[in-house]
Amino acid sequence: MLTHTKRIIRSGYHNFIRSGVTSIASILIMIVTLFVITSLIFIQVALHSSLDSIKDKVDVTVYFVQDTNESDIKDVESALEKLPEVKSIVYTSAEDALNQFKEKHSNDYLTLQALDELNSNPLGATLNIKAKDPSQYESISKYFENDNALSKGSLTIIDKIDYHQNKIVIDRLNAIIAGAQKLGLAVSLMLILISIIITFNTIRLIIYMSREEINVMRLVGASNKYVQGPFVVSGILVGIAASVVTIILFIPISIWLGNQMTDFIGINLFSYYKANFFQLFIIMLVSGIFLGAISSFLAIIRYIKK
Repeated sequence: MLTHTKRIIRSGYHNFIRSGVTSIASILIMIVTLFVITSLIFIQVALHSSLDSIKDKVDVTVYFVQDTNESDIKDVESALEKLPEVKSIVYTSAEDALNQFKEKHSNDYLTLQALDELNSNPLGATLNIKAKDPSQYESISKYFENDNALSKGSLTIIDKIDYHQNKIVIDRLNAIIAGAQKLGLAVSLMLILISIIITFNTIRLIIYMSREEINVMRLVGASNKYVQGPFVVSGILVGIAASVVTIILFIPISIWLGNQMTDFIGINLFSYYKANFFQLFIIMLVSGIFLGAISSFLAIIRYIKK
């Protein structure tokens, strides 16, 4: 078994070297496929980074009526913290809300003058709620409407909840996230299928060039596995070579993307590439080996059955 395996590997290597231009063509095709697959990974990372930054800006704020006791607000906060959908809650007192309003409108003299004439704080305290997932904001909002411990008297101190003002943004964000995940999966499957078809036809050229050798092997009684093995090895070598070239190509590309796109997408892709270099290389290597091996196997099987 070990001797046969060595012979198959040696024969596959010789086929790969001897094919010359055809092997290079197969590698180039595989590079394009792996390049697109890796680009898709980068796009998904950039998209999720952008969506995460949007998620951080989406929230639900509960506004309390003026002069509400802080202890009552803390009771509401404690009840909300027990909800599994809630990620975090930030309490802002009426005094802090007023100070933040003044700071935000520090250049608006008329607004500040109007506040001074009131001689009182027109703002109430707030609770800023962030959910673990944008799809959970609606259930948090409905919690106030249900007949539960929170609604037994606590709603009388609540002025308004701004969920409905943010609902359009939240729904669109949920749709974008779901759409991005489905699109990424669909594109990946399509690329894998296209790559198998293209590599399959390229490997057929290598098999055609070796048709006399295959016929001789079959005449002397070589098993199908012994005939198939060298071509599968050639396909694996194509995948390995394409993976190495692709990982090298993405070094300058990720550097450029890191310098140009960080402010726009919120993540440095070169830093991501360095941090995940091993995982990305394994993905490319496994993808290349799989595509090369399965394409070669299907091509030689079809040839043998003729």
